Amino acid sequence: MARTESNMIELGTRAPDFTLPDMISDTELALADVRGEKATVLFFICNHCPFVKHVNPELVKLTADYQGKGIGFVAINSNDVENYPADSPEQMKAVAERLGYPFPYLYDETQAVARRYQAACTPDFYIFDKDLQLVYRGRLDDARPDNGKPLTGKDIRAALDAILANQAVSANQKPSIGCNVKWKRQG
Repeated sequence: MARTESNMIELGTRAPDFTLPDMISDTELALADVRGEKATVLFFICNHCPFVKHVNPELVKLTADYQGKGIGFVAINSNDVENYPADSPEQMKAVAERLGYPFPYLYDETQAVARRYQAACTPDFYIFDKDLQLVYRGRLDDARPDNGKPLTGKDIRAALDAILANQAVSANQKPSIGCNVKWKRQG
């Protein structure tokens, strides 16, 4: 498990468009289908990463707390499933059903979406405003599988609360830390 930090792309970056298969609904979803009226939380996750396993309960809770307030949520798995079969589409569906994911769980087989978003780790979080401009990137909170701190989602929650209150999101943002995205070998 290599600890990797977010790339922390420039605030104000426009969300790159995509259309990917959702492993939960077995439909193709585009950014326009998952975006929220007030903001969109997009995160790169996978099934096998201990950092993602650690935050899964808070991802479900966070979505339940904000989805009805005009915030859209979507998860994307871009890992190389040939070398990491636990992240396969079939396993994505099984994990999503077992954990009760209330958000779409999209499969980025070509890894093109992860590259456009400059995703580096799992989990890697992005929040885009109503105009799809990046206002937050980084961590969920300061809890890690091995540090004993409680899961609160405080960093993401603070950003979403600011958006809902029509206030600026603090630019004091810390990178997420997790397993590196499992890139396919370039032949």
